[in-house]
Amino acid sequence: MKKMLFSIKSHESHWVGDGFPVRSMFTYNNQARHLSPFLLMDYAGPYEFAPSEHIRGVGEHPHRGFETVTIVYSGEVEHRDSSGGGGLIGPGDVQWMTAASGLIHTEKHGKEFAKKGGMFEMVQLWVNLPKKDKMSKPRYQGIKDGDIPKIDSSAGSVRVIAGEFEGHKGPAMTFTPMNLWDIRLNKGHKKTFTVPENHTAAFLVLSGNVKLPEGKVVEAAEIAVLETEGTIFEIEAIEDAKILFLGGEVINEPIVGYGPFVMNTMNEIQEAFSDFQSGRMGQIQS
Repeated sequence: MKKMLFSIKSHESHWVGDGFPVRSMFTYNNQARHLSPFLLMDYAGPYEFAPSEHIRGVGEHPHRGFETVTIVYSGEVEHRDSSGGGGLIGPGDVQWMTAASGLIHTEKHGKEFAKKGGMFEMVQLWVNLPKKDKMSKPRYQGIKDGDIPKIDSSAGSVRVIAGEFEGHKGPAMTFTPMNLWDIRLNKGHKKTFTVPENHTAAFLVLSGNVKLPEGKVVEAAEIAVLETEGTIFEIEAIEDAKILFLGGEVINEPIVGYGPFVMNTMNEIQEAFSDFQSGRMGQIQS
């Protein structure tokens, strides 16, 4: 049975643009080596937005060398990028954007959500790419709630965004093996999960409290990072709980990041800045 190595809590939030009040749970500068292939996690909300004619969000900015994965729990996010990708996602939907060789994109609230206001909650992950894939062609996957397999049981439910759970495969296309599961556990129930040996394994509790077999309690807005040894772990819900599990095959390569670029060497970072400044990452079409 896997045990918890450590947990991460983040009580401080900051604004990304004017639309995303986020807590940075981890970044490529601190715990990413324990969470490969994941580089960063921002947890936005829950936050109540008032109705507005102004569409909040983040303006044009570049990325290279990785993927962004946005999971919406409430509210709406609209994405547009210089490779021609884009779309609107709402509760239960996922955007999986592969920046790879580089692009420019914007992330905004949906127009209808901006007008009506309401509760906003989302998680964004940055997913590393192996060196051989970092300069691949960008792509965009808009994954709707109805396309994500959901496995129900007396303990709760599991939605398989990426990877596999109990024979059900997620729709997300990935460059390396990984699992990304949206989990609900009912109060007083336990659930056992199986993952590949030597894969990283961690879970974020978004709401509720859960307990591991060794007695460790993981609270809302806290990540439990598990050891890579072993293939089985168990979670018990002290309260009704909403959980995001992430884990995968380790990319055992150097991580050199600076702002919106994550590559393997500083020379590659400098090249990314040069390509962005010279316009080689394209522009978003109006």
